[in-house]
Amino acid sequence: MQLVVARIGRAHGIKGEVTVEVRTDEPELRLAPGAVLATDPPTAGPLTIASGRVHSGRLLLRFEGVEDRNAAEALRNTLLIAEVDPDELPEGEDEYYDHQLIDLDVVTEDGAEVGRVTEVVHLPSQDLFVVERPDGGEVMIPFVREIVTEIDLAEQKAVIDPPPGLIDDRAEIASSRDDSA
Repeated sequence: MQLVVARIGRAHGIKGEVTVEVRTDEPELRLAPGAVLATDPPTAGPLTIASGRVHSGRLLLRFEGVEDRNAAEALRNTLLIAEVDPDELPEGEDEYYDHQLIDLDVVTEDGAEVGRVTEVVHLPSQDLFVVERPDGGEVMIPFVREIVTEIDLAEQKAVIDPPPGLIDDRAEIASSRDDSA
């Protein structure tokens, strides 16, 4: 199985280094020197990582055969793709690879259907599930323990306890219940 692990940004310096937007929770494993990565577009690769370092909070990589700024700049916006065994699991107990979460059915704790996970977005503060609703709309659900209460890979479902207003007009429903009481 192939996973996008990074996107190449702008060139850094004159010796072929590039900035990288990391898209994996395991950069030390997936973006280590010696790693060979496929690319999108495929004409750019495969690329072998020669070295990596962190500079001003950004990961910088240098690839074998990319010796100058022009060659590095030509790689801008290229996606780096790692080959991952589909049976491989992350080290942590409550950790998941994106490919394990994509296509999970999302239901509330009372069993109501919410939709299907189509994408996992990695933001600096938290990750989000992009969930396609049965009506074709989308909703973003923060992937935090307080909201996503269970991931059941065997049943291919994610159980959520959404706060009012996250997935529908629950705030309106709650206030109408309060009015009728």
